[in-house]
Amino acid sequence: MTQSGNPKQILTQVVAALIFKGDKLMICQRLEHKPRALLWEFPGGKVEPGETRQQALKRECKEELDVEVEPGKIFMEVTHTYPDMTIHLTLFYAQIRKGEPKLLEHQDICWVTPEETTHYPFCPADEEILNRIRKEWKERG
Repeated sequence: MTQSGNPKQILTQVVAALIFKGDKLMICQRLEHKPRALLWEFPGGKVEPGETRQQALKRECKEELDVEVEPGKIFMEVTHTYPDMTIHLTLFYAQIRKGEPKLLEHQDICWVTPEETTHYPFCPADEEILNRIRKEWKERG
């Protein structure tokens, strides 16, 4: 049974982009009127019926940031249950191929080092991912 108490809760497929510019990665702050308001996350969104995860990531980045991205390999996948939904999140390495990120669907956009992510409150589904990013960053020295 899920945390919401609804055993029939549907698993929602979500994709996100791990975009680096030098030693900094892009993080986006959710709008204040959305679920998980003002928390930080990686850019992305829900996979629509008939889309591949890569197609969804390209569409979401275009809709939310007005950039064209090229998804690379998968960095990590996690499943997380929120009170209102359960998600399966696939985080892809991605590169911006065209455009500069714009605030179309976010409160703010920041470029931060992995160590600096500890200063930002993230969506709970991202915590396991952030721990891995920070660990790998530290190991690289």
